[in-house]
Amino acid sequence: MIDTVLALLKEKKYAQVKQTVLEMHEVDVAEIFEEISDTETMLRLFRLLPKETAAETFSYMEADVQQRIIEAITDKELRYILDDMYLDDYVDMIEEMPANVVKRVMNNSSRENRSLINQYLKYPERSAGGLMTNEYVYFKRTLTVTQAFDVIRNTGLDKETVYTCYVIDAQRHLEGTVSVLELLLAEPDARIEDLMEENPIYVQTLEDQEEVAKMFSRYDMIAMPVVDNEKRLVGIITIDDAIDVLQEENTEDFERMAGITASGDESYLKTPAWKLAKNRIVWLIILMLSAMVTGALLEHYEAAIATVPLLVSFIPMLMDTGGNCGSQASTTIIRGMALDEIEAKDFLKVWFKEIRVAMICAVVLSAVNFVRIWLQYGDVGVATVVSLTLIATICIAKSLGCVLPMLAKKLRLDPAIVASPMITTITDACSILAFFGIAVRLLSDRL
Repeated sequence: MIDTVLALLKEKKYAQVKQTVLEMHEVDVAEIFEEISDTETMLRLFRLLPKETAAETFSYMEADVQQRIIEAITDKELRYILDDMYLDDYVDMIEEMPANVVKRVMNNSSRENRSLINQYLKYPERSAGGLMTNEYVYFKRTLTVTQAFDVIRNTGLDKETVYTCYVIDAQRHLEGTVSVLELLLAEPDARIEDLMEENPIYVQTLEDQEEVAKMFSRYDMIAMPVVDNEKRLVGIITIDDAIDVLQEENTEDFERMAGITASGDESYLKTPAWKLAKNRIVWLIILMLSAMVTGALLEHYEAAIATVPLLVSFIPMLMDTGGNCGSQASTTIIRGMALDEIEAKDFLKVWFKEIRVAMICAVVLSAVNFVRIWLQYGDVGVATVVSLTLIATICIAKSLGCVLPMLAKKLRLDPAIVASPMITTITDACSILAFFGIAVRLLSDRL
């Protein structure tokens, strides 16, 4: 349908465009704007949207498209959009815009919204307070079910979710939660205080957003209440925002594991080539310079290489195997820590398990290599050196793969930073050192 709308726009069949977008979800409509480069056409399509869906569509747009829309529409149109946006989407938009656009947005915001936005922007960017919204349904505990449904009907249209409702006292302290399902199944004259779940799960405003997102999975929640230091309800975080956080954090971890500086919220195709290069080049320089250690070791054992040239052919295999084993271990450990399956106190248990895994893998791989080298070259001495080096390399790599991420976590660093690139570099140096150390001892009569 996106292609259909684009074709109709090109043919200027606006009546059909309007009819088609009415049948589409706001997310898909927002995607159409991504494909339009002409601002005039974009503005014309935006004005064809029904007013009740314009703000919702706007909230799903990428920041650069939102900026183009804001710069093109009138103040009256902008005020209508802003008045109909959920506060968390409102704050997210403000954080993405340049200063001149923010100034215009704030000038066209209601006094209440300006006050709320300024309050929300004071919270740290990656905190629960910076992620929450104030659009939630709340009751007093003395209400009946019939009165509660009256509250939902009167206020629910402007709320981000009505499936979970919150019970507060006169000072807005959080006392409990109640779901719409429980209200539907209860007697009309039943009181909220008899239905609500006391001691609800909640987070504080300064809680890290990644920890908040994990709590959604742990407790199977669709909305999380946010309270201040005095346990007053100040907002909620919904499941869609939690999913966005997890996606953002996972992307950041993948980038760090690959030795890439975090690229932010920009998509790959929209990120300039120079910015992608800048994000990658720092780690590339660090890893390139650290690889000089491996080169220095090879230079140190130059005499051994000259005497038994066959040894050189096994270096890439040893280094690659070590890097792969280290990456496997670190990925498993980082995932376990991310899911709170592994904690710092489990250090010895984790290391002991990885060593056992390493020994099993090492015995199998070294046996395969011993047989291959013996059959191919008929050199039992070299086969023994390579097999023993494989055992040592795999044990070192697996140990580094589990120890370094846990050590980083203990030092309050991101475990992903010490993942694949760093572990591979250290393992390469260790494998070369072990390889020639064993070769010098076992092949001393030939060197």
